[in-house]
Amino acid sequence: MGDGMDRRKLLKSGTVLGAGVLLGGVAKAAAECRPTAAQTEGPFYPVTAQRDTDADLTKVQGRAEAAEGTVVVVRGRILNLACQPVAGALVEIWQACATGKYNHPRDPNPARKDPNFQYWGRVTTGVSGEYSFKTIIPGAYPATETWIRPPHIHFKVSAPNVRTFTTQLYFAGQELNASDEILQSLTPAQQRNVIVDFQPAANTGVLTGTFDITLNIDGSHDATPELD
Repeated sequence: MGDGMDRRKLLKSGTVLGAGVLLGGVAKAAAECRPTAAQTEGPFYPVTAQRDTDADLTKVQGRAEAAEGTVVVVRGRILNLACQPVAGALVEIWQACATGKYNHPRDPNPARKDPNFQYWGRVTTGVSGEYSFKTIIPGAYPATETWIRPPHIHFKVSAPNVRTFTTQLYFAGQELNASDEILQSLTPAQQRNVIVDFQPAANTGVLTGTFDITLNIDGSHDATPELD
């Protein structure tokens, strides 16, 4: 009887141990983040001085009117490959206004600019790697005579000892996504990471989307990786 009891205890402990190993493997896999796909900075990174560059692009300092367009909030975290937050990273966004016009001297688009739109903003991530911007859905614009770029927001992330990383956020449900040369150059998995579904927030009703950006770095931050 004693041998039977010992055998049952051994089997039980083995089952628990096996489950623990399995769960440990799952936890380890869950703690690995896929790096966000790098994308071109584009020709319209801001070069013109602005009154402000804060996280609310819907209002310009010194102007009473708000920007034209559908207001959205985009928020997320900057992470490393182990899904750990990257604190103190500078996150910049820039985009076209609702008409598809950039605030850039070399933008050939004849559309009018919106004097009440900020066009460019930047924030520094907190201890949890978090950031948040309030902006609008940008307009589409012609990149060439045959190519119309879909609404998108440019992102640039700079962190200590890490090469500057650029990518772009796209809006789910936009028909032009399917024909965009830059977006379609990515794999389906990469596209899923940069296309964001904006939904009304429960407390405000403002369209809100989450865009986590994973940098191609480990937890040490000692190396300067190739991110291009």
